[in-house]
Amino acid sequence: MRQQVLVLYLATSALDSQVVGWSRYDGTGRTRPTTGDGDEPPYLTGLAALHDGWRLFQASQLLPPQSGHEYDVSFLKHEFFFEKLEEDPHPRT
Repeated sequence: MRQQVLVLYLATSALDSQVVGWSRYDGTGRTRPTTGDGDEPPYLTGLAALHDGWRLFQASQLLPPQSGHEYDVSFLKHEFFFEKLEEDPHPRT
């Protein structure tokens, strides 16, 4: 089995909120790693990824902004990691 990883950055901490950024990593070797490939995200929400069989294994910790820094621009903070396990396309014998 080989792991595929999908990282979705959502508009809020809710899994049914809109995807605003994404990255994919394919341990099967069938596709190259991509960051935000194309103009359209692979799913509109994190919940849609769950419906398609992706397993959620990590969500970013919710931290309130420091006083006086509520409007600072920084990293995308609503990050969710998903995985799928696929059959190895090149099994070792």
